[in-house]
Amino acid sequence: MTRFTTIPALLLTCSLASAVEVRITPELEHVDVVHNGQPVRIMRNQDPQHTISERFAFTSRKCPPFCIQPAIIAPGVETIGELEMLQYLKQAAGGDASILIVDSRTPDWVQNGTIPGSVNIPWTTLDTGAGADPFEVADILRERFNVRNREGLWDFSAARTLVLFCNGNWCGQSPANIRTLLALGYPAARLKWYRGGMQNWEMLGLTVVK
Repeated sequence: MTRFTTIPALLLTCSLASAVEVRITPELEHVDVVHNGQPVRIMRNQDPQHTISERFAFTSRKCPPFCIQPAIIAPGVETIGELEMLQYLKQAAGGDASILIVDSRTPDWVQNGTIPGSVNIPWTTLDTGAGADPFEVADILRERFNVRNREGLWDFSAARTLVLFCNGNWCGQSPANIRTLLALGYPAARLKWYRGGMQNWEMLGLTVVK
């Protein structure tokens, strides 16, 4: 079930510790972020009968293209889990402009829900081999990723740390974005990959927004 819950609606409920029985960790019950200008509180679903959405229940999508991804997508690119993702979301929401959470999926997937605090930059908008406009790629590098162009060369010294995700262990959309960025010269140390993606996020009952 998709939930878009703003902070004020939850303040009273969350003021009572007993109301939050399904916590993220014993010490953490929620993380507050901003999505499309709206405050959102990320929590786990409190309904003990809640189940994962049907679109992530299929086990046997045809490969290719839905092939199991490796645990390490490329040397130097860190693979992270949910708690690390939440920490990056918290840092970005706290004003750390050096971090950007990127949903790498195409809009047809994103319309079903995404992680609060993320921005959608589909893999198709960066990969010129998939039809991306080189001028639009350059705009994304400059305007979204804070990459500078100096005399025709890309300068990644101030590039943002990108935390990329897609649908899960069988999805190749964020790996495609990562490989494209590495080929452009993006520093591997500034690329983080949430391999579990939306499937693991929803499996744990974490907040999703449309």
